[in-house]
Amino acid sequence: MFDPACPSSAVPIRIGDKWTAMVVLCLADGPRRFSEIRVPLRRVTPKVLTETLRAMERDGMLTRTAYPEIPPRVVYELTDLGRSLLDLVDACRKWGDAHLSEVLAARAAHQNQDA
Repeated sequence: MFDPACPSSAVPIRIGDKWTAMVVLCLADGPRRFSEIRVPLRRVTPKVLTETLRAMERDGMLTRTAYPEIPPRVVYELTDLGRSLLDLVDACRKWGDAHLSEVLAARAAHQNQDA
């Protein structure tokens, strides 16, 4: 278990990152500029969004295209690899919808134990 030679330890599991799944959903309908991604993710700071986008680009989940215009225009788009996460994100959302009340009840019970 957890052998460093295991192939799964080399796979970049970005989906567990707080913002990756939301970025995937933002880009599901096609390419967007940074500000267009940021609008629905209003709670994310520009720094954290930039870090998330760079990590996703590094892992091959999206492409970043810079256009030589004034002002500069940069567009982000999911790759086929990034698009393959859509089914996984959808499954996680369905699980959340089905089990949210149980999770909230468990949190409340845990909080009452600490009180």
